[in-house]
Amino acid sequence: MNSTTKIKSLKTEFSVRNATNFAGSKVILGFLEAIHLNQALQTLGLAKAANAIYPTHRIFQYLIIGWLLGCERLFHFVWLQEDALVKHALGGRLPHHTLLNKELLRLGAAHDELAPALRKLNVEMIAPRLPDSLILDLDSTVETVYGNQQGAEVGFISQKRGRKSYHPLLVYEGQSRMLLGATLRPGNTSSSTDVLSFVEQTLDVLGDRKVCYARFDKGFGGEDFYAFWEAQQIGYVGKMKWTERLLQQVQACEHWTRFVDDEWVIEGLVLCYQATTWKKARRVAVIRKMQRFDGDQSMLELDLLWQYEAMVTTEAWESIDVWRFYNQRCCMENYIKEGKNGFSIHRIPTQSFAANEIDLLLKLLAYNLFECFKHHCCDPIRQSYTKQRFRREVFRRAGLLVRHGRQTTLKLATSFRNQSGWRRMEKKSILLE
Repeated sequence: MNSTTKIKSLKTEFSVRNATNFAGSKVILGFLEAIHLNQALQTLGLAKAANAIYPTHRIFQYLIIGWLLGCERLFHFVWLQEDALVKHALGGRLPHHTLLNKELLRLGAAHDELAPALRKLNVEMIAPRLPDSLILDLDSTVETVYGNQQGAEVGFISQKRGRKSYHPLLVYEGQSRMLLGATLRPGNTSSSTDVLSFVEQTLDVLGDRKVCYARFDKGFGGEDFYAFWEAQQIGYVGKMKWTERLLQQVQACEHWTRFVDDEWVIEGLVLCYQATTWKKARRVAVIRKMQRFDGDQSMLELDLLWQYEAMVTTEAWESIDVWRFYNQRCCMENYIKEGKNGFSIHRIPTQSFAANEIDLLLKLLAYNLFECFKHHCCDPIRQSYTKQRFRREVFRRAGLLVRHGRQTTLKLATSFRNQSGWRRMEKKSILLE
């Protein structure tokens, strides 16, 4: 019979040196090294004195690694400060977490110079992942704050009414799910506030890359917004608000085309419509759908049961094609959710509006780097993993850095699950150089 020792009788000592809680993250740290992230961050400027212990590019790199490894707030970086693997990746001593707040405030003071440089660097880092013809998906989200941060205002929040918030704008590339740009706004702004200047900024950063289409929900719109895309010769599909005037014109139409006749009945039509605030008529695709229930008798198709959707577009497509093309942006909410749950873009670190926008841009750069890592280094089954799942199954693994002679070895537990898959990620990250 095997003898066992009770837990309370186990001897305890804190004697292990050079240990790491993130041994599994070697694969992504190696990826960042292979794409020369450190050298790219040095191009942002804002150099400190030659004798500075923590150069600006190391602060950037430390923040990005922290967001990748699961830090949600600045004080969570205390978990990384003595981690042997993170220290090895960053070249030794790491700053105290309280210093990061001061550094972000310093970076915020140089916002006008740094923010455009960060946006440009973001596009340069993801350029290999972008398709030849881009699709811009616009959206916004709400970031609730619990203080009196600069620029935070009381706006509409469905869950926490009366709280101050920020209301950032985001633009993704619709095929690669790469984040092309972001800007921070006060919480009392509408979705369309300053959207034209944001789009112009995004197109300027993209340079000569071809943009074919733009997609947006009904929070965006208006004559100036539509005219901008038309002047740029960029096609668009945007959801419209279902107004009484639009309803009357749709009800006057008698000829609907039935596209689906199954459990759901889907019909559509295209009409020429001019809203009261528009200077000209535009093409509007209308889809109506109704669920059909199984029964002994066929169900009457009453107008009361139809669900209507309207989309304004520049494209001469069938209404069903317009609807399906627009619905491809429905995963935007999942991308924003990944930004919040995986990279804590809703956690506001400082009192400064400018510093908080710099922090947002760094987190979104970390988001893109993680997506690039999954694309280049992961098996197809792991390319759909969320950041939280990846952190739980791969990154958070105990390990030990052992130095013998001139060789440093990272030792992981023999019980590490799916070692072959992890080895493949490690090999692919090395071959990127």
